[in-house]
Amino acid sequence: MTMFTLYKLLILGGLLMTTKNAIATTVQVEINGIDPKRTGQIMVMLFEDNGFPVKHKSALQTQFHSPNAESLSVEFKTTQAEFAIKVLHDEDNSQTTSKNWTGIIPSEGLGFSNGAKISWRGPPKFKDAKLSLTDLSSPISISVNYP
Repeated sequence: MTMFTLYKLLILGGLLMTTKNAIATTVQVEINGIDPKRTGQIMVMLFEDNGFPVKHKSALQTQFHSPNAESLSVEFKTTQAEFAIKVLHDEDNSQTTSKNWTGIIPSEGLGFSNGAKISWRGPPKFKDAKLSLTDLSSPISISVNYP
């Protein structure tokens, strides 16, 4: 092995050692206000800005739970610096937010991180529901609100 090759390997090794690896952080979520008399499933979704909160397939992670108690504790592991969480009591197991006769107002229970709410203008924006790993207080509390 030449001195030049050894020198390149030492530099490469040093660079690899100083590269910061993203470490997943555990995010604990406490969900309350679930109506266990209703059927279906509880969907808990972790989103980045893209797709929040309407495009469920854009969620980075999704968990499904039975609505058999008024509260539920879940955990996500994430490296995402900023994220938002949506909770849906999916009563018809459609994996979408069902609407009432108006076609606008949700007919199923919903909850969002940071206390974000649906308004007459539509679903909350990511900026209203977003949480940051650096400012995270654990556990995150989300209440499910039914129409």
